Amino acid sequence: MLILLITLASHLAIPLSPCLLITVPQTISTPQTSPDLPVSQSSELPVSRQYAPPSKVTAIDKPNDAGSVIQLRWTLSPDDASIEGYTILRKASEDTAYTKIGSTISGVTTFEDEDVQDSVQYKYIVAAIGNGEMYRSEPSALVTSYPQLFHTGRINVLLCIVAFTLTLAYLVIKARTGKDLFIRKIAGLAAVDEAVGRATEMGKPILYVPGLGDIDWTATIASMNILGEVAKKIALYDSALIVPNRWSVTYTVSKEVVKEAFISEGSPEKFKEEYVRYVTESQFGFAAAITGIMMREKPATNFFIGRFWAESLIMAETGAQTGAFQIAGTDSVLQLPFFVTACDYTLIGEELYAASAYLSREPLLLGSLKAQDYGKLVVLLILFGFTVISFLGINLLPLLGVQ
Repeated sequence: MLILLITLASHLAIPLSPCLLITVPQTISTPQTSPDLPVSQSSELPVSRQYAPPSKVTAIDKPNDAGSVIQLRWTLSPDDASIEGYTILRKASEDTAYTKIGSTISGVTTFEDEDVQDSVQYKYIVAAIGNGEMYRSEPSALVTSYPQLFHTGRINVLLCIVAFTLTLAYLVIKARTGKDLFIRKIAGLAAVDEAVGRATEMGKPILYVPGLGDIDWTATIASMNILGEVAKKIALYDSALIVPNRWSVTYTVSKEVVKEAFISEGSPEKFKEEYVRYVTESQFGFAAAITGIMMREKPATNFFIGRFWAESLIMAETGAQTGAFQIAGTDSVLQLPFFVTACDYTLIGEELYAASAYLSREPLLLGSLKAQDYGKLVVLLILFGFTVISFLGINLLPLLGVQ
């Protein structure tokens, strides 16, 4: 009844009479604690777990590098399974506080700092992260990064270079003393004298196409070396020469190579400016010009030496139809089948690069060629040896732990 009156009065804004205020006595009971039972601690706040930091933080300059890198290692926190990860802190010698430079997941004990300056001293701290707090390790000792002059993990490469250089020097000296260095017969190059002599006898020109690559192509450079040797024989036999070029720089180099060849043979007056021609940079426009030369001037011998693309079959087939004696050479695997089919001789692969040494018998070139052959032989023997060792199941990785 009292509650009903109070609620009605609050809604009607009627002041209550003091007589209606009734004081309800409150009884506060104090719990009795038995001396035999422990007091409950449930009213105390829970305490967050404390994690142990990592230890034995070491910082060293990264070996065998160009500098600006410091490697860190540490021992995992005993609570590694429970923490979130590790934060890496760094302080330079002139700094007053540590700054965060990176972090890792738990279970990781290494870190590389790639953002340091050489000759500056640094200290590092590795902190375990847990409950939003960092539990820091002791600082590492001061460390400085610097570049190394030698890569000790690549001494094997140095030894190979030294061995190859000594072999090259020995073979070059041997060639200069007049001793014969054996080079297997390359049919296409052995036929150069025959090709030039045939054109001389028939009174027809010799067409030499140095490929469609610019002068910075390796095959074009090799072709220039061969052109020089062919031009010497042409100067000797007093034959006519046609050297069309696709690029202006190649045209200039070809002209100088041919002129130098005539001078070296003592016949500079036999050189003619029209021997070396500039045609066009258009691929199939160049091919059309070459086929036109073949059909109009009927050269007795065609040389296709250098880098070629889809136009190779067009030129080689046209030359075959005119009855010309043809020698081709390229390092383009895709064009070799066309040259093999349509030409009399074809230089395959490295025969193109060995041609200048084969034709000139220059001691430096011969020594270099023989040194390369010996180097390839050693590599093949090493590969064969490791293949046998792998087949036998012998593990040599611990002995070959080089970078």
